[in-house]
Amino acid sequence: MTSRFTFQHANGYRAQRFGCPLLFPTLMGEACEQPSSNHGQGCHKDPNWEAGGLMRVLLDRTSPFYKAVYTQRTSCERINSQAKELGIERLRLCNRRSIANLNTLIYVIINVRALQRAISINKRHLQMN
Repeated sequence: MTSRFTFQHANGYRAQRFGCPLLFPTLMGEACEQPSSNHGQGCHKDPNWEAGGLMRVLLDRTSPFYKAVYTQRTSCERINSQAKELGIERLRLCNRRSIANLNTLIYVIINVRALQRAISINKRHLQMN
């Protein structure tokens, strides 16, 4: 792809338009495989050139650090989802001690439910043998 111009994207970030190499910088006389619904502009990409956009693209998703953070984040999302299901996800408390007690309650309930699931799975496996 050939770099054409930089611009401010509608979503608020600085982007650079890369155009179809068959049409830019000069028309090669070949047809682009993209559908004609793009008004004869050929294929194009508008990557995000801001620091956060580049970081997302260049992030090494195979590193152990990334996997550890991703596992922790998905674990927190699962806990929050279960708390929401129980109707106790919204903190309407004012002091730190009450919030800590509610968080402890959430974790205890979720761990008890996980333990119940594990026990029922083990019972089913023991009945099969």
